[in-house]
Amino acid sequence: MPKPPRVALFTDSFYEINGVGTVSREFAGFAQRRGLPFCCVHSGPETRVSSVNSVTTIELKRGLSFALDKDLRCDPFLSRYRNDVMKQIETFCPDLIHITGPGDVSILGLWISRLSGVPRAASWHTNLHQYAARRIHKALGALPRGLRDWAAAGVEHHSFRALTAFYRLAHFVLAPNPTMVTLLRERTGRPVYLMKHGVDTARFFPRHRPADRKFCIGWVGRLTAEKNVRAFAQLECQLLAAGARDFRMLLVGDGSERKWLSGHLQTATLPGFLEGEDLAAAFASMDVFVFPSRTDTFGLVILEALASGVPVVLSPEAGTRIGIRHGVEGFLSDTFIEAVLSLMRCKELRQSMSTAAEAFARERTWNGVFDALYETYSAALESSGVRRRIKTRTPVSA
Repeated sequence: MPKPPRVALFTDSFYEINGVGTVSREFAGFAQRRGLPFCCVHSGPETRVSSVNSVTTIELKRGLSFALDKDLRCDPFLSRYRNDVMKQIETFCPDLIHITGPGDVSILGLWISRLSGVPRAASWHTNLHQYAARRIHKALGALPRGLRDWAAAGVEHHSFRALTAFYRLAHFVLAPNPTMVTLLRERTGRPVYLMKHGVDTARFFPRHRPADRKFCIGWVGRLTAEKNVRAFAQLECQLLAAGARDFRMLLVGDGSERKWLSGHLQTATLPGFLEGEDLAAAFASMDVFVFPSRTDTFGLVILEALASGVPVVLSPEAGTRIGIRHGVEGFLSDTFIEAVLSLMRCKELRQSMSTAAEAFARERTWNGVFDALYETYSAALESSGVRRRIKTRTPVSA
């Protein structure tokens, strides 16, 4: 068998609590377990280079930077590290540079790829154009609805054009669901491959739940406008109107909507961001996981809920991206009230869906995801389309 490629990952999130950070940490852990030559470049509390077995880590301390989200920043002057990182990359001698999006670290990786001649892949993780549109729509709340809709549509259109222009700079692109694979192939003109996501079933699994507790409706993620989390206020009103009383909401995360939710929900606990065992225990305490977001490309938290034995309720579009079967692992619906009431009223339904949910998640481990990704790397690097683009590549010095 051919040797797996030597991969240098330039990721804009690693320690941050978001999907890109989770994928990046799991990727580095996979390379460590398998003894694969892997270099991970990301931000950190200090600038340093370290190596553990087959994995080299290059951490870059951000300086003057601005906030992109609650726990994500961008340093526009990160290029000051170019020469130092270039030396480390030359020493590592990668076959491929993988960047995760149009952030500061990825842009540095793109630059180094172009200078060194190393082919590059870019993975799509977040529908930033939709995030931008929803935040603009909220920011312009004082204007008439029609004007807000017009402004948001314009922002979404031009943001998507800018994003696809960035991804067009890669030799090939990776996307987390078939819909995005097709769309990016059309818009970038590049080869686009599916990069699935997985779940750590050793961390997320069902736990014992006391029988005399309230039915728990859960969510994990950023509490921001693009996540559509105000839908929980509507859901609570509908449940109370239907006569349901013995329930509570557990909304894990933080963001600009947290204050609004705190003031508009009667039954909710909002503990902020949780990690490690606290997060796993929070998932396992839920009876249903409601996912109102329509902007996520995948939603890793959905798999984490399923692995915890929690049925999910989400839109048909989100369910299709992941492969959720209506009535088996959860419910696919544009309205959540009937699905939640069904689970609330029928213990046997909850138990059968819980079993199906856990089984679904256990077929989607990170090892399987990254084994498939390395096969994709090899196929893409061997394809005639990529070879034509990189045939003049200059060797990287050892």
